[in-house]
Amino acid sequence: MAFSRRFKLLFCALGIFVCYFHFGMLQEKITQGQYGDEKNSEKFTYMFTLVFWQCSVNYLFAKTSLLTVMKQGEDSTPKTYYAISSLTYLLAMVCSNMALQFVSYPTQIIGKTGKPIPVMILGVLLGKKVYPVRKYLFVFLVVIGISLFIYKDGGMSKKQPEGQMAFGELLLLLSLTMDGLTCAVQERMRSEHNSKSGHMMLNMNGWSAIFSGAVILLSGEFFEFIQFLQRHPSTVWLITTFSIAGAFGQYFIFLTIADFGPLPCSIITTTRKFFTVLGSILIFGNTLTYRQWLGTFIVFSGLLLDALHSIDKSSKKNVVK
Repeated sequence: MAFSRRFKLLFCALGIFVCYFHFGMLQEKITQGQYGDEKNSEKFTYMFTLVFWQCSVNYLFAKTSLLTVMKQGEDSTPKTYYAISSLTYLLAMVCSNMALQFVSYPTQIIGKTGKPIPVMILGVLLGKKVYPVRKYLFVFLVVIGISLFIYKDGGMSKKQPEGQMAFGELLLLLSLTMDGLTCAVQERMRSEHNSKSGHMMLNMNGWSAIFSGAVILLSGEFFEFIQFLQRHPSTVWLITTFSIAGAFGQYFIFLTIADFGPLPCSIITTTRKFFTVLGSILIFGNTLTYRQWLGTFIVFSGLLLDALHSIDKSSKKNVVK
Protein backbone atom coordinates (compact mmCIF):
# COMPACT_ATOMS: atom_id res chain seq x y z
CA MET A 1 0.00 0.00 0.00
CA ALA A 2 2.82 2.38 0.88
CA PHE A 3 4.48 1.72 -2.48
CA SER A 4 1.24 2.25 -4.40
CA ARG A 5 0.64 5.55 -2.60
CA ARG A 6 4.15 6.73 -3.42
CA PHE A 7 3.70 5.72 -7.05
CA LYS A 8 0.35 7.52 -7.26
CA LEU A 9 1.86 10.66 -5.70
CA LEU A 10 4.76 10.48 -8.17
CA PHE A 11 2.30 10.06 -11.05
CA CYS A 12 0.28 13.09 -9.90
CA ALA A 13 3.45 15.15 -9.48
CA LEU A 14 4.63 14.29 -13.00
CA GLY A 15 1.23 15.23 -14.44
CA ILE A 16 1.31 18.57 -12.63
CA PHE A 17 4.88 19.28 -13.80
CA VAL A 18 4.24 18.56 -17.50
CA CYS A 19 0.83 20.21 -17.82
CA TYR A 20 1.63 23.33 -15.85
CA PHE A 21 5.00 23.91 -17.51
CA HIS A 22 3.15 24.18 -20.82
CA PHE A 23 0.42 26.19 -19.10
CA GLY A 24 2.96 28.64 -17.65
CA MET A 25 4.71 29.26 -20.95
CA LEU A 26 1.36 29.98 -22.63
CA GLN A 27 0.28 32.20 -19.75
CA GLU A 28 3.34 34.40 -20.13
CA LYS A 29 2.92 34.53 -23.90
CA ILE A 30 -0.74 35.57 -23.62
CA THR A 31 -0.50 38.08 -20.79
CA GLN A 32 2.85 39.71 -21.59
CA GLY A 33 2.94 39.48 -25.36
CA GLN A 34 2.45 42.41 -27.75
CA TYR A 35 -0.37 42.10 -30.29
CA GLY A 36 -0.46 43.95 -33.59
CA ASP A 37 2.22 45.97 -35.35
CA GLU A 38 4.54 48.51 -33.74
CA LYS A 39 2.20 51.43 -34.37
CA ASN A 40 -0.96 49.73 -33.12
CA SER A 41 0.39 47.26 -30.58
CA GLU A 42 -1.67 46.35 -27.55
CA LYS A 43 -1.56 43.93 -24.63
CA PHE A 44 -4.03 41.35 -23.40
CA THR A 45 -5.89 42.75 -20.37
CA TYR A 46 -9.04 40.61 -20.17
CA MET A 47 -8.17 38.63 -17.06
CA PHE A 48 -11.67 37.78 -15.86
CA THR A 49 -12.55 36.53 -19.35
CA LEU A 50 -9.38 34.44 -19.49
CA VAL A 51 -10.27 32.88 -16.14
CA PHE A 52 -13.88 32.35 -17.29
CA TRP A 53 -12.76 30.31 -20.30
CA GLN A 54 -10.25 28.41 -18.20
CA CYS A 55 -12.88 27.50 -15.58
CA SER A 56 -15.43 26.58 -18.27
CA VAL A 57 -13.01 24.15 -19.96
CA ASN A 58 -12.10 22.72 -16.55
CA TYR A 59 -15.79 22.21 -15.76
CA LEU A 60 -16.44 20.41 -19.06
CA PHE A 61 -13.36 18.25 -18.53
CA ALA A 62 -14.50 17.26 -15.03
CA LYS A 63 -18.08 16.63 -16.16
CA THR A 64 -16.93 14.36 -19.00
CA SER A 65 -14.53 12.50 -16.71
CA LEU A 66 -17.19 11.88 -14.06
CA LEU A 67 -19.59 10.52 -16.69
CA THR A 68 -17.01 8.19 -18.28
CA VAL A 69 -13.76 7.06 -16.65
CA MET A 70 -13.91 8.70 -13.19
CA LYS A 71 -17.15 7.57 -11.55
CA GLN A 72 -17.05 8.73 -7.93
CA GLY A 73 -20.61 8.22 -6.72
CA GLU A 74 -22.69 10.75 -4.83
CA ASP A 75 -21.21 13.94 -3.43
CA SER A 76 -22.26 14.95 0.09
CA THR A 77 -20.24 18.17 0.24
CA PRO A 78 -22.45 21.24 0.95
CA LYS A 79 -22.75 23.70 -1.91
CA THR A 80 -21.77 26.47 0.50
CA TYR A 81 -18.26 25.03 0.80
CA TYR A 82 -17.93 24.89 -2.97
CA ALA A 83 -19.22 28.44 -3.42
CA ILE A 84 -16.82 29.89 -0.83
CA SER A 85 -13.78 27.99 -2.09
CA SER A 86 -14.68 28.86 -5.69
CA LEU A 87 -14.80 32.58 -4.90
CA THR A 88 -11.39 32.56 -3.22
CA TYR A 89 -10.00 30.32 -5.99
CA LEU A 90 -11.30 32.73 -8.64
CA LEU A 91 -9.86 35.79 -6.91
CA ALA A 92 -6.49 34.05 -6.51
CA MET A 93 -6.29 33.35 -10.25
CA VAL A 94 -7.43 36.83 -11.27
CA CYS A 95 -4.99 38.60 -8.92
CA SER A 96 -2.16 36.36 -10.12
CA ASN A 97 -2.91 37.06 -13.79
CA MET A 98 -3.35 40.81 -13.18
CA ALA A 99 0.02 40.93 -11.39
CA LEU A 100 1.69 39.96 -14.67
CA GLN A 101 0.80 43.39 -16.04
CA PHE A 102 3.09 44.97 -13.40
CA VAL A 103 5.82 42.43 -12.60
CA SER A 104 7.88 39.99 -14.66
CA TYR A 105 6.80 36.37 -14.97
CA PRO A 106 9.73 34.98 -12.89
CA THR A 107 8.82 37.48 -10.14
CA GLN A 108 5.22 36.28 -10.22
CA ILE A 109 6.33 32.64 -10.05
CA ILE A 110 8.73 33.18 -7.13
CA GLY A 111 6.11 35.24 -5.30
CA LYS A 112 3.58 32.44 -5.68
CA THR A 113 6.01 29.93 -4.18
CA GLY A 114 5.03 31.50 -0.87
CA LYS A 115 1.77 29.56 -1.04
CA PRO A 116 2.73 27.16 1.81
CA ILE A 117 2.91 30.18 4.15
CA PRO A 118 -0.81 31.11 4.08
CA VAL A 119 -1.68 27.41 3.82
CA MET A 120 0.09 26.80 7.14
CA ILE A 121 -1.20 29.92 8.88
CA LEU A 122 -4.81 29.35 7.90
CA GLY A 123 -4.45 25.62 8.48
CA VAL A 124 -3.57 26.39 12.11
CA LEU A 125 -6.22 29.10 12.56
CA LEU A 126 -9.14 27.51 10.69
CA GLY A 127 -8.27 23.84 10.38
CA LYS A 128 -6.63 23.40 13.84
CA LYS A 129 -3.65 21.70 12.23
CA VAL A 130 -0.43 20.89 14.09
CA TYR A 131 2.89 21.32 12.28
CA PRO A 132 6.37 20.21 13.42
CA VAL A 133 9.05 22.79 14.16
CA ARG A 134 11.06 21.88 11.08
CA LYS A 135 8.05 22.79 8.91
CA TYR A 136 8.25 26.35 10.22
CA LEU A 137 12.01 26.42 9.58
CA PHE A 138 11.59 25.30 5.98
CA VAL A 139 8.85 27.85 5.37
CA PHE A 140 11.09 30.51 6.94
CA LEU A 141 13.67 29.66 4.26
CA VAL A 142 11.01 30.27 1.63
CA VAL A 143 10.22 33.67 3.17
CA ILE A 144 13.91 34.66 3.16
CA GLY A 145 14.32 33.55 -0.46
CA ILE A 146 11.27 35.46 -1.65
CA SER A 147 12.42 38.57 0.21
CA LEU A 148 15.84 38.39 -1.43
CA PHE A 149 14.26 37.93 -4.84
CA ILE A 150 11.74 40.77 -4.70
CA TYR A 151 13.29 43.49 -2.47
CA LYS A 152 15.03 44.83 -4.56
CA ASP A 153 18.23 44.44 -6.49
CA GLY A 154 17.45 46.21 -9.72
CA GLY A 155 17.63 43.87 -12.68
CA MET A 156 14.12 43.06 -13.79
CA SER A 157 12.64 45.55 -11.30
CA LYS A 158 13.93 48.44 -13.40
CA LYS A 159 11.67 47.48 -16.26
CA GLN A 160 8.65 48.74 -14.32
CA PRO A 161 8.17 51.97 -12.31
CA GLU A 162 8.39 51.42 -8.57
CA GLY A 163 4.70 52.19 -8.02
CA GLN A 164 3.63 49.59 -10.57
CA MET A 165 5.99 47.01 -9.08
CA ALA A 166 4.51 47.64 -5.62
CA PHE A 167 0.98 47.23 -6.95
CA GLY A 168 1.96 44.00 -8.69
CA GLU A 169 3.46 42.68 -5.46
CA LEU A 170 0.27 43.64 -3.59
CA LEU A 171 -1.74 41.62 -6.11
CA LEU A 172 0.56 38.64 -5.50
CA LEU A 173 0.03 38.99 -1.74
CA LEU A 174 -3.74 39.03 -2.24
CA SER A 175 -3.47 35.99 -4.49
CA LEU A 176 -1.49 34.10 -1.84
CA THR A 177 -4.06 35.00 0.81
CA MET A 178 -6.86 33.68 -1.39
CA ASP A 179 -4.82 30.51 -2.03
CA GLY A 180 -4.54 29.97 1.71
CA LEU A 181 -8.28 30.42 2.24
CA THR A 182 -9.02 28.04 -0.63
CA CYS A 183 -6.77 25.34 0.83
CA ALA A 184 -8.30 25.79 4.30
CA VAL A 185 -11.81 25.26 2.95
CA GLN A 186 -10.65 22.31 0.83
CA GLU A 187 -9.10 20.69 3.89
CA ARG A 188 -12.39 21.09 5.75
CA MET A 189 -14.26 19.55 2.81
CA ARG A 190 -11.83 16.66 2.67
CA SER A 191 -11.92 15.92 6.42
CA GLU A 192 -15.68 16.36 6.96
CA HIS A 193 -17.13 14.97 3.76
CA ASN A 194 -14.30 13.00 2.12
CA SER A 195 -14.77 15.14 -1.01
CA LYS A 196 -13.52 13.45 -4.17
CA SER A 197 -11.23 15.03 -6.75
CA GLY A 198 -13.73 14.98 -9.64
CA HIS A 199 -16.52 16.50 -7.59
CA MET A 200 -14.21 19.22 -6.28
CA MET A 201 -12.99 20.08 -9.76
CA LEU A 202 -16.52 20.06 -11.22
CA ASN A 203 -18.20 22.18 -8.58
CA MET A 204 -15.39 24.67 -7.92
CA ASN A 205 -14.96 25.43 -11.60
CA GLY A 206 -18.72 25.55 -12.16
CA TRP A 207 -19.18 28.15 -9.44
CA SER A 208 -16.10 30.07 -10.59
CA ALA A 209 -17.43 30.16 -14.17
CA ILE A 210 -20.73 31.56 -12.87
CA PHE A 211 -19.00 34.25 -10.78
CA SER A 212 -16.54 35.28 -13.51
CA GLY A 213 -19.24 35.10 -16.21
CA ALA A 214 -21.40 37.53 -14.25
CA VAL A 215 -18.46 39.92 -13.88
CA ILE A 216 -17.50 39.97 -17.57
CA LEU A 217 -21.12 40.42 -18.71
CA LEU A 218 -21.96 43.19 -16.26
CA SER A 219 -18.68 45.03 -16.85
CA GLY A 220 -18.77 44.69 -20.65
CA GLU A 221 -15.36 42.98 -20.67
CA PHE A 222 -16.70 40.00 -22.63
CA PHE A 223 -17.69 42.14 -25.62
CA GLU A 224 -14.33 43.94 -25.57
CA PHE A 225 -12.66 40.53 -25.49
CA ILE A 226 -14.61 39.41 -28.60
CA GLN A 227 -13.43 42.52 -30.44
CA PHE A 228 -9.85 41.75 -29.37
CA LEU A 229 -10.15 38.25 -30.83
CA GLN A 230 -11.44 39.71 -34.10
CA ARG A 231 -8.35 41.93 -34.29
CA HIS A 232 -5.98 39.12 -33.28
CA PRO A 233 -7.54 35.74 -34.24
CA SER A 234 -4.34 33.82 -33.47
CA THR A 235 -5.10 34.40 -29.78
CA VAL A 236 -7.94 31.87 -30.00
CA TRP A 237 -5.50 28.98 -30.40
CA LEU A 238 -3.30 30.24 -27.56
CA ILE A 239 -6.24 30.51 -25.17
CA THR A 240 -7.61 27.12 -26.23
CA THR A 241 -4.36 25.24 -25.63
CA PHE A 242 -3.79 27.25 -22.44
CA SER A 243 -7.19 26.16 -21.10
CA ILE A 244 -6.69 22.50 -22.09
CA ALA A 245 -3.29 22.35 -20.40
CA GLY A 246 -4.82 23.96 -17.33
CA ALA A 247 -7.69 21.44 -17.29
CA PHE A 248 -5.36 18.43 -17.33
CA GLY A 249 -3.07 20.07 -14.78
CA GLN A 250 -5.97 20.85 -12.49
CA TYR A 251 -7.20 17.27 -12.74
CA PHE A 252 -3.89 16.12 -11.27
CA ILE A 253 -4.03 18.87 -8.64
CA PHE A 254 -7.48 17.88 -7.39
CA LEU A 255 -6.48 14.21 -7.48
CA THR A 256 -3.50 15.07 -5.26
CA ILE A 257 -5.62 17.17 -2.88
CA ALA A 258 -8.28 14.48 -2.53
CA ASP A 259 -5.80 11.67 -1.83
CA PHE A 260 -2.93 13.43 -0.03
CA GLY A 261 -4.21 16.84 1.14
CA PRO A 262 -3.64 20.48 0.09
CA LEU A 263 -0.17 20.92 1.61
CA PRO A 264 1.62 18.12 -0.32
CA CYS A 265 -0.10 19.48 -3.42
CA SER A 266 1.17 22.99 -2.73
CA ILE A 267 4.72 21.60 -2.30
CA ILE A 268 4.52 19.86 -5.68
CA THR A 269 3.10 22.89 -7.47
CA THR A 270 5.67 25.26 -6.00
CA THR A 271 8.53 22.91 -6.87
CA ARG A 272 7.46 22.70 -10.52
CA LYS A 273 7.58 26.51 -10.61
CA PHE A 274 11.37 26.33 -10.43
CA PHE A 275 11.39 24.71 -13.86
CA THR A 276 8.85 27.25 -15.08
CA VAL A 277 11.20 30.06 -14.02
CA LEU A 278 14.04 28.39 -15.92
CA GLY A 279 11.79 27.96 -18.95
CA SER A 280 10.78 31.62 -18.82
CA ILE A 281 14.44 32.68 -18.69
CA LEU A 282 15.50 30.41 -21.55
CA ILE A 283 12.47 30.90 -23.83
CA PHE A 284 11.46 34.53 -23.23
CA GLY A 285 14.84 36.03 -22.37
CA ASN A 286 14.04 37.11 -18.80
CA THR A 287 17.14 37.69 -16.69
CA LEU A 288 17.87 37.38 -12.98
CA THR A 289 20.42 39.24 -10.86
CA TYR A 290 22.80 37.35 -8.59
CA ARG A 291 20.66 38.21 -5.58
CA GLN A 292 17.55 36.89 -7.32
CA TRP A 293 19.34 33.67 -8.23
CA LEU A 294 20.35 33.30 -4.56
CA GLY A 295 16.77 33.95 -3.49
CA THR A 296 15.51 31.37 -6.00
CA PHE A 297 18.00 28.79 -4.68
CA ILE A 298 16.95 29.42 -1.06
CA VAL A 299 13.24 29.22 -1.89
CA PHE A 300 13.47 25.88 -3.64
CA SER A 301 15.94 24.50 -1.09
CA GLY A 302 13.34 25.12 1.61
CA LEU A 303 10.63 23.50 -0.50
CA LEU A 304 12.81 20.49 -1.35
CA LEU A 305 13.81 19.92 2.29
CA ASP A 306 10.18 20.16 3.30
CA ALA A 307 9.13 17.66 0.63
CA LEU A 308 11.87 15.18 1.58
CA HIS A 309 10.83 15.22 5.24
CA SER A 310 7.07 15.14 4.73
CA ILE A 311 6.15 13.08 1.67
CA ASP A 312 6.35 9.72 3.49
CA LYS A 313 3.87 10.91 6.11
CA SER A 314 1.47 12.74 3.80
CA SER A 315 -1.28 10.20 4.44
CA LYS A 316 -1.69 11.18 8.10
CA LYS A 317 -4.89 13.08 8.72
CA ASN A 318 -4.34 14.92 11.96
CA VAL A 319 -0.72 16.03 11.60
CA VAL A 320 0.22 17.37 8.15
CA LYS A 321 3.92 17.00 7.55
